[in-house]
Amino acid sequence: MSAAAALYRSVLYIPASKERALDKARGLNCDAIIFDLEDAVTPEEKTSAREILARELKNGGYGHRQRIVRINALDTEWGRDDARAVANMECDAVLLPKVDGPDDTEALAAITGGLAIWCMLETPRGVLNALSIADYVTVKGFILGTNDLTKDIGCATGSDRLPLMTALQICLMAARAAGIVCVDGVYNAFKDDAGLEAECEHGRALGMDGKTLIHPAQLAIANRVFAPTPQQIDLARRQIEAFDAARVQGEGVAVVDGKIVENLHIETARTALARADAIAARTLKT
Repeated sequence: MSAAAALYRSVLYIPASKERALDKARGLNCDAIIFDLEDAVTPEEKTSAREILARELKNGGYGHRQRIVRINALDTEWGRDDARAVANMECDAVLLPKVDGPDDTEALAAITGGLAIWCMLETPRGVLNALSIADYVTVKGFILGTNDLTKDIGCATGSDRLPLMTALQICLMAARAAGIVCVDGVYNAFKDDAGLEAECEHGRALGMDGKTLIHPAQLAIANRVFAPTPQQIDLARRQIEAFDAARVQGEGVAVVDGKIVENLHIETARTALARADAIAARTLKT
C-alpha cells in the first residue's frame, strides 16, 4: 500500500503512565496510537511511565495500530533517557516534540538509530524549516501541534482556523514534497461532536492524512471523515473503467459525468480505492 493509502485517520494520544488506558487501547478502533511520555505525564511519573510503557509494548496486543512513542524534548532532563529507552522498545516510531530543524532529528537519530522518526511541528521556526525537516532520511511523519503553534504565534482561534492556514499548508506541502504522512492537530472540546466533525472536514479538505485525538469518543468521527465516501468510491471505479476503455480505443482521456478524466485523475482514484480496500480489510479483522 502506498504512503498515500496508509491509514492514519485516527491517531490517539494515550498517557504512557496509565496502565489501564494502555490496556484499553488494545481494543480501540484507531489507526495509530501516540504513547505519550511528554505532556500527559507529570515530572514525578516520567521514569516509571517509561518502564510501564516498555513492559506493555513488550506484552503486545496492539494489532494493526501503529505504535508511536512521544518522548520529551532532548534538551529536557528526561529526553535523552527517553530516547535511549525507546530505541529498545517494541514500537514503530519515535515522536519528537518541538522540532525546530533537521539538527534536532539528527541528534535523535544518533540515539535511536534507524527507528522511524515523527516530528511535532508546533513552533514558528519548525514550520519555516518544515521541508528540511521532512527531507531528513528517517523522518516518516509530521504531527501538527496546533495548540502550541497558536500560543507561539499569538493568533486567534476559531472554527475556520484562518489564522493558522499558512502554517498548516506549509507543513502539509513539505510533507507531500518529501512523501511522508501529515496528521492534523487535536480538537480540544472532546464532547463537541459537531465541532470535531467540522474540523476533521476542514483538515480532510486541506489534504491531511488524519486527525490526532485526545479521547476515544472522537474516534468514530475521525475514522468516518478521513475515509473515502461511497460516492467517492463509486466515482473512482467508474473513472478507472472509463479511462481503461478509452485507452483501448487509443484515446488519452475519458469523460465521466460530463467531466474530462486524465491520468492524474486515475492516480487519485486508485489512491481512494486503495484506502477503501485497506479500511475494508481492517474492518474484517476487528
